[in-house]
Amino acid sequence: MIWAVTVGLLGLLSLSIPVGIVLFLLGFGIDHFFSPLPLIRGLGQVVWSSSSSSTLIAIPFFVFLGEIFVRGGIAERTYASLDKWFSWMPGGLIHANIGTATVFSATSGSSVATAATVATVAMPQAEKLGYDPRLFSGAIAAGGTLGIMIPPSINLIVYGFLTETSIPQLFLAGLLPGLLMAAAFMAVTMLICKAKPELGGAQRSFSWRERFASLTQLGPILLLFLVVIGSIYAGWATPTESAAVGVAIAFTITLASGGVNATMMRDCLYGTIRITAMIMLVITGAYFLNFTLASAGLGRQLQELLTGLGLGAYGTLLFVIALYIVLGFFIETLSLMVATIPIVVPIVIGFGFDKVWFGILMIVLIEMALITPPVGLNLYVVQGARRSGTLSDVMIGAIPFVLVMLVMAALLVIEPRLALFLPSSL
Repeated sequence: MIWAVTVGLLGLLSLSIPVGIVLFLLGFGIDHFFSPLPLIRGLGQVVWSSSSSSTLIAIPFFVFLGEIFVRGGIAERTYASLDKWFSWMPGGLIHANIGTATVFSATSGSSVATAATVATVAMPQAEKLGYDPRLFSGAIAAGGTLGIMIPPSINLIVYGFLTETSIPQLFLAGLLPGLLMAAAFMAVTMLICKAKPELGGAQRSFSWRERFASLTQLGPILLLFLVVIGSIYAGWATPTESAAVGVAIAFTITLASGGVNATMMRDCLYGTIRITAMIMLVITGAYFLNFTLASAGLGRQLQELLTGLGLGAYGTLLFVIALYIVLGFFIETLSLMVATIPIVVPIVIGFGFDKVWFGILMIVLIEMALITPPVGLNLYVVQGARRSGTLSDVMIGAIPFVLVMLVMAALLVIEPRLALFLPSSL
């Protein structure tokens, strides 16, 4: 049955059927062919129970928050500010791309939204300033992945919901690895541009007066981050409540800067509804699939398979890591998470690994899937913003950053305190 489910999943996805529908279809197939019970009678209860949690209300709020900043012009001003601080380094504006992605990740919660925002703002500068299109676009795609690691992260909210893990602890655990990866992306860019200066375009410098004056553009986002994330860590608000406060602050900031109008608000609401509907369809479909898998005994079969391999704790963990890397080539990231978490996490936790730590490790592997072909969403988002060249250019440019993610995954396995230091300290 394991192979039948895997082949069915890949086959239906290859037909370009929406992921949420694929998960429901697989659930119906398992119910019909493998389960002795009419599980479809529980469909209504499963869908309701998977979508009625107050925790999930944070998702549309964080999506709406990101939409306001994107469409209100805050992202462009943030990019202009970071350009003044980072363009003197080897690689120049590429560092501003990564820095903007890091800052925007602290408000958006979505990798695709982060990549789309930075690509839209930065791409017009690439040709004008003589940057290598591969490295420039690959850095944007990689920087965008930080959106699901640096809090607030929609994917971490989903992981916490599915595994009954503290979301504030997950947010704390993702902060340090996320910032370390951003720094590593910049370091790799510097090394590449030191070795081949022609790839990095022209280095530019600004006066200290210009740099400090530009900090006024970063102030609103830093304020928002401190209020939203600080209120969660301090225990003053739940993730849902802090997300609602964040939307109010984002709207106020954008209104004060003159970025609010009827068209902008309509587009923000439409984008929020569309993205949230997609996420909720995937979550409810995955819940029904996992319900049928558990009833048909697949979880037990998979656990017996892994136990029977006799790999031990770390051998099994390496097997799971390899499995996520391979599946990440073919399955959209959120779908990969919700389809595998209920099966994989109990097995990993059974070997004594920490649930919060494994959530961060999984996010790193999921980030890798965002920039590896053929299904890496960030690759397509950046290519869409380029409107020239080929998708293979973006893929090649992202390779150095994929290697950084592999190193980060290895570091998390070797030194779990990278993820657990802040949760255990605070």
